[in-house]
Amino acid sequence: MSYPYQIKNIEEYEQAYKQSVMDPEGFWANIADHFLWRRKWDKVLEWNFSDPDIKWFQGGKLNITENCLDRHLGTLGNRPAIIWEPNDPEERHRILTYRELYTKVCQFANVLKNNGVKKGDRICIYMGMIPELAIAVLACARIGAIHSVVFGGFSAQSISDRIKDASCSLVITCDGAFRGNKDIPLKSVIDDALMTCPTVKKVIVATRTRTPVSMLKGRDVWWEDEIKAVETMGNPPCPAEEMDAEDMLFILYTSGSTGKPKGVVHTCGGYMVYANYTFVNTFQYQPGEVYFCTADVGWITGHSYIIYGPLSAGATTLMFEGVPTYPDAGRLWEIVDKFRVNILYTAPTAIRSLMGYGLGPVNHKDLSSLRKLGSVGEPINEEAWHWFKDNIGKGRCPIVDTWWQTETGGIMITPIAGITKEKPGYATLPMPGVQPILVDEAGKEIQGNGVNGNLCIKHPWPGMLRTTYGDHERFRNTYFSTYENLYFTGDGCLRDEEGYYRITGRVDDVLNVSGHRIGTAEVENAINMHAGVVESAVVGYPHDIKGQGIYAYVTLEHLSHDAELTKKDIAQTVARIIGPIAKPDKIQFVDGLPKTRSGKIMRRILRKIAENDLDNLGDTSTLLDPSVVEDIKKGRL
Repeated sequence: MSYPYQIKNIEEYEQAYKQSVMDPEGFWANIADHFLWRRKWDKVLEWNFSDPDIKWFQGGKLNITENCLDRHLGTLGNRPAIIWEPNDPEERHRILTYRELYTKVCQFANVLKNNGVKKGDRICIYMGMIPELAIAVLACARIGAIHSVVFGGFSAQSISDRIKDASCSLVITCDGAFRGNKDIPLKSVIDDALMTCPTVKKVIVATRTRTPVSMLKGRDVWWEDEIKAVETMGNPPCPAEEMDAEDMLFILYTSGSTGKPKGVVHTCGGYMVYANYTFVNTFQYQPGEVYFCTADVGWITGHSYIIYGPLSAGATTLMFEGVPTYPDAGRLWEIVDKFRVNILYTAPTAIRSLMGYGLGPVNHKDLSSLRKLGSVGEPINEEAWHWFKDNIGKGRCPIVDTWWQTETGGIMITPIAGITKEKPGYATLPMPGVQPILVDEAGKEIQGNGVNGNLCIKHPWPGMLRTTYGDHERFRNTYFSTYENLYFTGDGCLRDEEGYYRITGRVDDVLNVSGHRIGTAEVENAINMHAGVVESAVVGYPHDIKGQGIYAYVTLEHLSHDAELTKKDIAQTVARIIGPIAKPDKIQFVDGLPKTRSGKIMRRILRKIAENDLDNLGDTSTLLDPSVVEDIKKGRL
C-alpha cells in the first residue's frame, strides 16, 4: 500500500503546512480522496467555535472497518495485521493476518447482532489487552454501534458511571486479565458495576484467565459459545453498515476539572482520515514495518495508534498484554528483538522506569531492527530523551515526542521522523492542518518567538471531538468558553526562538500522572467519601517516574491514633471509587486548608508547598487564617 500524502522531505512538510493553512478544505479533501467512501461528501467543512458546531465531510457515507479491513484483502490479505504478545513470555504469541482479522470481526459483529445490538447502540468494552479487544472494537464499528472502551484498571463505580452516562445496552468483558504479576478480576468488577445499571441487557464474556465467575441466566453469555452459534449458521458475512461521516464512532471518557468524567465523542469520517494521516506521517510508516505501541486500548493512544491508524494504513501493529518490567526489566527489549520491531511508541513514564534498572536489561538484546522511536502522554524530560535515543535507538533513530489529547483524536504537534528537526523536551512543530496559537490570560494572541502562553487551536482539524456525550453545554464550557473562537487545550506552552513548541503542563485543575489525565476534583470527591474526612485538596508535584505525583492534603474529624493505617484506608477508598491509577502518592493530614475569605481553597499555595518551593508562596495575608500555611509547611512530607 502506498501513501501519496506521505511527506518525504522538509520542503514537502513546509509546502503541505502552508497549503493546509491557506486552503484547509482543499488540503483535507485531497487526503480524504485516498480512502474508501460509499458516497463522496457534499461539503468538506462547516464550523463555528461559538455554538460550537463542527462538521467534516458532510454527506459522505463510509464504514471505517471497510477502510481498516476490506480494502486490504486483495493485496494484503496474508500480511500480519495484529501480532499479539501475551503477558507470560512462556505462552505462545498469536498472529492475525488481515484476512483472519476480517473473518473474526465479521463473526463477532454477527454475535452482536444476534444479541440484539443495532446501529447507534452504545456498547461498553472492559477487557484486557488481548486480540479480542481489537476485534470487539472493530465489530462495533462494523455494525454502527458506538463503542465506549473503559480501561481495565478502573473500579466498579467508575465503570457504572460511564455505563449510565451513555445508557449502554451491552457489555463486553473477560473472565479476567493478566497484567504483570496481577490477575485482574474483570467479570466480578463488571458484576459489581451492573448492580446499578438497568440499561444493560446482555454481557458477553471472553475466556482468558479461567477465573471462576458468576454467569447470570438470561444476561451473561460466553464469547466462545456465541461464536460457535455463528459458525453453525455457516459463518454468514456481515456487511458493513453505511455510516454518515458525522455519525458517532466512539465515546471515550476523560477526566476534567470537575468531578464527573466527560464522554468525548469522535465521529467516523474525520477521525479516520486524521488518525491515518498522522500515523503515516509522524512515524514515516513504510509498508511491511512492524510497529509497536505499548499503550492500552482503554486510552485514546490505543484507539488511534494501535487500532484505527495502523489498520487503516495496512500496517502490522503489535499488541502487548503485559507491562514493560514483567517478568523482568528486559521484557520490552526482548519483544523488540523477537519480532524485529521497527517502530517503538511508548510513554516517558515507561522510559524513566526502565532507566532505573540501568543498561543490564538492554545489553545482549538485538535492537538493530529499530528505525524510529516515539513518546506519548506527557512531555519527555531531557534525561529520558537522551537515554532513549542513545541506548535504545543507538543514536541512529529519530524520536518523535508527540503532543496531543483524547479530545484531538490524533497527534497535533510533533517532529516528523527523520524529516523535521527534533529537540529534546520539545514537541517542536504542528502537523499540517493544525493551527496553534499562544494567548495571554485575557485571550490576546502572543505573537513572535521566545514567548510563553496558553496553548489554543484557532481552526478545526478532522480528528477533533464533536461534543461531550449528552451534554453539549459542557463541551462548550470546557473547550470554547475560556477564549472566544478558540479551542483551549488546557496546557501552557513555550514557543522558543526557532518557533518550536514546548508543552509546560496543565494550567487547570487536571494532573498528568504517567501520561493519564486525572482531575483533582475527582480525586478530592473520592477522598471526601472516606468516613472521617472533613475536606481535602489535591495538587500535583514533580515525580521521578510518573512525571506528576498526586499530593493530598486531608482534614479529619478526629486525628487518627494510627495515621499510617488511615492513609492506607483513604488510598484504598480512592482505588475503590476511581481505580488504583488515582491513588495519592502522598497524604498529609492538616488542621485546616488555606482559604480566601469567600471560602475558596488556594491550591496555588498548596502546589508550591508540595513542590517544596517554600520561598515563592506569594501574599498569604489575604487568607482567612494565614497561620494555617505555616502549619502545613511544617508538616510537609
